[in-house]
Amino acid sequence: MNYIYSKVSSKKNFFGNTDPFQLSEKFGTPLYIYNENILRKRCRDMKGLISYPKFTVNYSPKANSNIELLKIIRDEGLRIDAMSPGEIYINLLAGYRAEDIFYISNNVSEDELRYAIHAGVLISVDSVSQLETYGKINPGGKVAFRLNPGIGAGHHEKVRTAGQKTKFGIEMNSIPEVKRIIAAYNLRLTGINQHIGSLFMDGDAYLRSTTNILSVARQFDDLEFIDLGGGFGIPYQKQADQPRLDLKDLGNKLSDIIHAWIHEYGKEIEFKIEPGRYIVAESSILLGKVNAIKTNYKIKYIGTDLGFNVLIRPAMYDSHHDVEIYRQNDIPSWKEETVRIVGNICETGDIIAKDRKLPEILENDIIGVLDSGAYGYSMSSNYNNRLRPAEVLMEADGNHRLIRKRDTLEDLARNFIL
Repeated sequence: MNYIYSKVSSKKNFFGNTDPFQLSEKFGTPLYIYNENILRKRCRDMKGLISYPKFTVNYSPKANSNIELLKIIRDEGLRIDAMSPGEIYINLLAGYRAEDIFYISNNVSEDELRYAIHAGVLISVDSVSQLETYGKINPGGKVAFRLNPGIGAGHHEKVRTAGQKTKFGIEMNSIPEVKRIIAAYNLRLTGINQHIGSLFMDGDAYLRSTTNILSVARQFDDLEFIDLGGGFGIPYQKQADQPRLDLKDLGNKLSDIIHAWIHEYGKEIEFKIEPGRYIVAESSILLGKVNAIKTNYKIKYIGTDLGFNVLIRPAMYDSHHDVEIYRQNDIPSWKEETVRIVGNICETGDIIAKDRKLPEILENDIIGVLDSGAYGYSMSSNYNNRLRPAEVLMEADGNHRLIRKRDTLEDLARNFIL
């Protein structure tokens, strides 16, 4: 096998005791491959973020909810969030206890709130009206609320989850109304949480939002925790040596803020964070096969089976993913070309990599899309009645095992009434 362009995966020995062609031949493409060692390392990065002793990390499974990955994350000592009854259910199947799960709701029905209450998980509400709904159906209950600290951050406006142009959270001037509802229904406010957005590479906005949420938290005497949210970014342009988020610097500054606030508050309460992307993104490479190559009006297209039903981030957010090239034979690539790597979906926007300068790509090459572990499979679909891919785990010893089967044609019709 010829690794035409693979400095990232080769440096990390990502494929362990096998290679992309063996995996593709055994399981087919498209195919998500996860590396256990990288996943565990990222869990430990987050656990060591700050020096404060009562600190917990809650993984956000919306990034990736494969049960086998959740088991590894649980084994590393991370707790977990949920955004839906489905995530609560899957978290429990992965071995989490109800007391380990923090359900962060957004515009949900009474039935969904009742499900979470019955499951015994701690609930955060997202608006004043939902706080009142919760009070009506569970008077005297424990609850948290999500604050909008007025500051947002993230790689795209669609993933900025705080600030003045987002649906999320309770704005700071609504705190008197929050207090009124808590008193009216005898609720016990146990915590306040926030999330300012996804994929920030500079910690300044996170630190400023922390100052804001702590100013609100001072107004409540009996809090058990404050959840500062996630959004920690990873370098998606590794081939260009993009620097990592400076976790040491961010952690030191965050620790100073927290220790000073605790001294003022008068008691040590728990501080949480809720990373999703940072934990799983770099643990995965998505494999696809080159099926066709053509030039249309001076643009060279590399046609693959990597449609946006498999990985939607580039089409949805104009997101960048580095790509690698693997070849089964020894034919070299003598030149570099600017190409568009596209999928098999009936949409012009079905582009994985746009106008990318790469070594010459040939039919039957395997393309590896790096850093695909977050919001890859979890946002996949059956659009065009395409089948969702299989998932394989590269275990710590370098061996591999299947952790999710590929869809079948019968799966497409499973829920129809025929």
